[in-house]
Amino acid sequence: MQRAVLVGCGAMSKAWFEAARTITDVEIVGIVDLDTGRAENRAREFGWESATIGSNLTEVLAQTSPNILFDIVIPAARHATVATALEAGCHVLSEKPMAETLEEARELVRRASETGRIHAIVQNRRYLAQIRRIRRLIRSGAIGDVTSLHCEFFLAPHFGGFREEMRHVLFLDMAIHTFDAARYLAGDAANAVYAHEWEPGSSWYSQGSSAAAIFEFTNGAVFTYRGSWCADGLRTSWESAWRVIGSKGSIVWDGYDDIRAEAVTSGREGLFSEVTAVDIPPLDASDRIGGHLGVMQDFIAATRGGPPPETVGTENIKSLAMVFGAIDSAESGRRVEITI
Repeated sequence: MQRAVLVGCGAMSKAWFEAARTITDVEIVGIVDLDTGRAENRAREFGWESATIGSNLTEVLAQTSPNILFDIVIPAARHATVATALEAGCHVLSEKPMAETLEEARELVRRASETGRIHAIVQNRRYLAQIRRIRRLIRSGAIGDVTSLHCEFFLAPHFGGFREEMRHVLFLDMAIHTFDAARYLAGDAANAVYAHEWEPGSSWYSQGSSAAAIFEFTNGAVFTYRGSWCADGLRTSWESAWRVIGSKGSIVWDGYDDIRAEAVTSGREGLFSEVTAVDIPPLDASDRIGGHLGVMQDFIAATRGGPPPETVGTENIKSLAMVFGAIDSAESGRRVEITI
């Protein structure tokens, strides 16, 4: 039985509790929140009344001796939370982002290596069935080598609260999902970016609600991103609308359930090559899906000696670096090289 402490009982914790209780051999032995009343409410809601409740992480770790920690704290508290858990001998699964700065992310990678523990991050969007199917089609070679990826993200949510006061709100709070998905589909890491942010006159955000970025990948592929959080009408999905172009064909995905692909045949008709529709492969038994549950299952398997999870810190830092590279470029107005 895996003994887990969960820290951070805000709105996001509900998805974590729901996923954790689905895994039969995970026991929540401790719940930590600055508001212990909120922690007690979550314990009752999900049937973990026997868990130790507290506001001090170090004390709860000492009292419960867990081997894993679920980290759902605000980003400003992430570094201290993860560092404390790693030093206590826990494997850690964190909410995104991995860290508030790239320097802190590097330091957490170092700490995980030194302690021999796993630190992974919940990038739940790459565990969508549609993303898995597109990745499977790309790897089949049906559209050849990926030469570019393009996505559009246009929504207009009125969150209220901290998001509307954040700087670089689109890049920092949302685009990490899209950037990570692009890296997953391309099977590569970005090494440079040029980005621009702007604030429309109709915006209710403080800064950075609208942005565009061009990423260069090490294999020569290009990824373009256009997005806004104050674009009313004709909304895209939360997963963006995608086009993936390969050397022998293309894939389009509307961000919902519609995935289509065409590949070049041997002939040519006038100006254009002949193309034919390509079937989108079904999921395979090896495809892990399920959002938070999928990530958690991979993480738990890794703590038992299985392969490293896809979103382990040494990999996820490559997606985080895309975010901070885009912000650096937007602030400086120049192309920025991305380094880990």
